[in-house]
Amino acid sequence: MTQTDTNSPLDIIFVPARTNLPLGTIVLLHGWGSNNQDLGDLVSYFKLPEYQFLFPNGIFDHEYSETGKMWYSFTGAAQLNSGSITQLATSRTVLTDWINSLPDSTGIPLDRTWIAGFSQGGAMTLEIGLDLPVAGLMVLSGYLHSNRPKPTSNIPPVLIVHGTQDDVVPVAAARKSRQVLTEWGIDVTYQEFNMGHSIVPEVLDIVRNFVTKD
Repeated sequence: MTQTDTNSPLDIIFVPARTNLPLGTIVLLHGWGSNNQDLGDLVSYFKLPEYQFLFPNGIFDHEYSETGKMWYSFTGAAQLNSGSITQLATSRTVLTDWINSLPDSTGIPLDRTWIAGFSQGGAMTLEIGLDLPVAGLMVLSGYLHSNRPKPTSNIPPVLIVHGTQDDVVPVAAARKSRQVLTEWGIDVTYQEFNMGHSIVPEVLDIVRNFVTKD
């Protein structure tokens, strides 16, 4: 894995494809208090060697961890205050601008780019990805922001995977996300596993099948 400057304020880990002509780009967004290295360590387990991976770090330092990052802060009971909303808006703008720049920096068009995220990263995946003409969105143990407006065009298909034993982001949040996205007319693939707030090998199988459409 290598760090790369993609003309963005984001700190990014880039994992090249094992081929001169990558089939696509996969962007993975980490969760609250984690960092890009945590997800970067999973690359080999995705078993997608013909795809290049990009792992951006959250813009903001985590309040309670020296190494953790976040896309926005939480208050009590995971609610957003005015500062959190401002941080969310900043992350939304920076991530959107960066992803829109990827075709120029990587040579891979957006229609062969997937965005995925775990937990808060999953929420950011929906926050930005529903308005981008990307190949698909993958939400792992994540959620849809309650005030997220309905997208108007270029809506990509969405994969939602969640654990029924998740005590950080309750499975009810995933089910609600599925309901809202389906009502919006979005193509949603939904899968629950008997797991907590985690990523198990079976989840990576579902992700791989979603990307390759096996």
